[in-house]
Amino acid sequence: MAETGIPHFHNDSGVAVIHVGAHEFMCIGAKPPFDHPHVFLDMGSDHEIICPYCSTLFKYDPSLKGGACTPPECAHHETAQAA
Repeated sequence: MAETGIPHFHNDSGVAVIHVGAHEFMCIGAKPPFDHPHVFLDMGSDHEIICPYCSTLFKYDPSLKGGACTPPECAHHETAQAA
């Protein structure tokens, strides 16, 4: 199993733009249990993308590391759940 997964971001605070350090990531909309279906977004060669569910604008920022974002509270870290 991989040590790192795909970064997940949310927009609970309703900011206009989330700057991210990855071109590929998941948008979850809001924190669970109010999240929307987790959408895989791939900017490709572009530097911004809009989530089709919640209309959050994500912009790539090369100064940020993969799972980092600005504002930092928009990063979502999933916790393992017991089976």
